[in-house]
Amino acid sequence: MTHYDIALIGSGSGNSFPGPEFADRSIVYIDRGVGPDRVFGGTCLNVGCIPTKMFVHTAEVAGTPAEAGRFGVSETLDDVDWPAIRDRIFGRIDGIVAGGEEYRRDHEDNANLTLLRGTARFTGPRALSVDLRDGGTEEITADTVVLGAGSRPIIPGIEGLAESHPHTSDSIMRIDALPSSLVILGSGVIALEMAHIFSGLGVAVSVVARSGRLLRAADADVSERITEVAREQWDVHTDVTTTSVHRTEDGGVILRGRRTDSPTGDAAGSAGADVEIHADEILVATGRRPNTDLLDVQAGGIAEAEDGCVRVDAHQRALGKDGQAVEGVWAFGDLSSPAQLKHVANHEQRIVRHNVLHPEDLERSDTMPVPAGVFTHPQIAMVGLTEDEARREGHDVRVAVQDYSSIAYGWALEDTTGFAKVIVDAGSGRILGAHIIGPESTILIQLLIQAMSTGQTAHDIARTQYWIHPAMPELIENALLQLDD
Repeated sequence: MTHYDIALIGSGSGNSFPGPEFADRSIVYIDRGVGPDRVFGGTCLNVGCIPTKMFVHTAEVAGTPAEAGRFGVSETLDDVDWPAIRDRIFGRIDGIVAGGEEYRRDHEDNANLTLLRGTARFTGPRALSVDLRDGGTEEITADTVVLGAGSRPIIPGIEGLAESHPHTSDSIMRIDALPSSLVILGSGVIALEMAHIFSGLGVAVSVVARSGRLLRAADADVSERITEVAREQWDVHTDVTTTSVHRTEDGGVILRGRRTDSPTGDAAGSAGADVEIHADEILVATGRRPNTDLLDVQAGGIAEAEDGCVRVDAHQRALGKDGQAVEGVWAFGDLSSPAQLKHVANHEQRIVRHNVLHPEDLERSDTMPVPAGVFTHPQIAMVGLTEDEARREGHDVRVAVQDYSSIAYGWALEDTTGFAKVIVDAGSGRILGAHIIGPESTILIQLLIQAMSTGQTAHDIARTQYWIHPAMPELIENALLQLDD
């Protein structure tokens, strides 16, 4: 058994943890890897944020002919070279991944660091057993354990699904050839982004949702609108309970399900009706689960929340079943955050790093509103409370909705479906939440994220600066002016 000062698990945001400040401490860096090949570097770089956005942009370029007619322009899409698209994207990423692993393994900057590729699990308090990829086992103890082991896709227990070898976000972006049709099981962020990518590249996409609306965790107005717009682009099936998935003799898939009652009234069909979808391939995008089970965190005295996340306090200290901080154990990112967002993981890692270095001056990680973006078509961005959440929490709210079509640049875009929704506390003017669906919404919302993070009111940002005319930020200005007395 080897003892280290610090055991660091996970190579996503955790890769920013080692540095010269820790030069006098021994670090064991343990990484299981992500994706089918268990590559170094975490979810975002390999199978998440970065490659998906590179594919999203490509799909948007490919999709311009469908939009061009509204502007009096005739365009055609002559060809989609999938191998060229895929290889351009991963040709950039794979080199970064290989270089990152080599740097941690061999560079003199990491003389105090031992890199182990394998799966770690707790065997006791701050004691770990690592099953190495190349065979064998390492037994380790550490004074400090930092957990950033991330999450992985969920495969629901549907008859025949696992045996059908479905794709997940871990594998779908590296397929050899584009299928002519793709059925996507799920209706959240990953499902909507992948539907946009593959439909933009010419694939016939079907989306199967258990709920009555897509992106059901979003504000209800945004969820309703994206469901409406999605029906115009893809073959969308809501309120469907999938009962089985099977591969056909020619390698395709058949998804069978049953339509349920729709509490939202959005179902495109009658309750109890059978649903059968044939496609060349299937993508499962029904969520991700934290890797707490692989770590066997309970053996380390660490408590799990109902959603499987490691329980942490506001300083990112792991908690035990008694609700008290477990000595010397910290957790961050998808392993402990239900948000499962890279920018959250990065922020929490910085908090953990500071707190490990400065235990006498602990910082909190929960002082800022958490934004999120969905890079589908159209884009969606959100921060803070939904209208329903704000009312349930007892706020006296005022709500403004501003359509893209009401501003000059919205006219230029010929946008008829996008809007911004801003929710404020009626008494103070404090911004409680913002939700935007439409072009460049992930850029526009940053104005409101900054206001919420710095304590500015709707009046503060509406009246104390110039807003460029005619530019997209006028969407936010006009929404705020509705709320300014």
